[in-house]
Amino acid sequence: MRIHRNMAEIAEDQRGAVAAIGNFDGVHLGHRAVIERTQHIASGLAAPTAVVTFEPHPRVLFQPDARPFRLSSSDSRAEALAGLGVDALFEVPFDADFAQITAEDFVSDILISRLGLRHVVVGHDFHFGHRRRGNAEMLVEFSENLGFGVTRVEAVAEEDGAVYSSSRVRQCLREGDPAGAAELLGRPWEIRALVETGDQRGRTIGFPTANLRLGPLLAPTKGVYAVRVRVDAEADWLSGVANFGRRPTVNDLGELLEVHLFGVDRDLYGRVLHVQFIDFIRPERKFSGLDELKAQIAEDAARAVDILKR
Repeated sequence: MRIHRNMAEIAEDQRGAVAAIGNFDGVHLGHRAVIERTQHIASGLAAPTAVVTFEPHPRVLFQPDARPFRLSSSDSRAEALAGLGVDALFEVPFDADFAQITAEDFVSDILISRLGLRHVVVGHDFHFGHRRRGNAEMLVEFSENLGFGVTRVEAVAEEDGAVYSSSRVRQCLREGDPAGAAELLGRPWEIRALVETGDQRGRTIGFPTANLRLGPLLAPTKGVYAVRVRVDAEADWLSGVANFGRRPTVNDLGELLEVHLFGVDRDLYGRVLHVQFIDFIRPERKFSGLDELKAQIAEDAARAVDILKR
């Protein structure tokens, strides 16, 4: 998949795609339905399949002081889209100037003049342009004059009628339900972050950990999780147990994800870990001292092993 981040430098052979447009945060099963419809249309037109998205997420610009909410980074979103067979990703820089672009100019200047799209596919709730004035109906109006096709994909829902959405995934993670989030995503929720140097206290109690900051990603509920971990681009997924929180028993270093890998003894400082949240074990709590903490970690690890075996 080719990734374009400069809309002024699109090669002629990358124009003429059929593109799905949206934020695609998390790339959940509802997003996948939009991508599949896009691929079907592209196949019929013998055109490449593309995604037009925005970086950063518009909410980051409009609500700069809000708590982190993103389910996926730019890189992990791109990896998920590539895994679905998308040919090209147009990642439009979303800044204060871009936020002022009218709906009309977004279509005529970005989608048609710069990208040369033949057909666009959007979800049921897609809005665009200054003050979110544009919608699917407006796209249809523009298409008649500008010569491109438009498809609006209705909301994709589970059997009980609940619609797949990034908001529901976030709710699951904030409520300690990573398994529920995985059902909506079609895969476990995953974060990736650089291992930072810690105080190495875990080694003193027999449970060395890799310390990660979630940065701009959503903070799940604080507590202990069964996890699977991949180091950098290595193929193997390793089993482990992780605690996300503020470490109330020892010291408060801010919100930190501490990952202990089973049967692995290697230097991970400066490496990027991909951590999949498989299941929630227990909430974070404060212990009377290191002995009680050590005993609880051993119990948590045993439960994680059992969960991951299943």
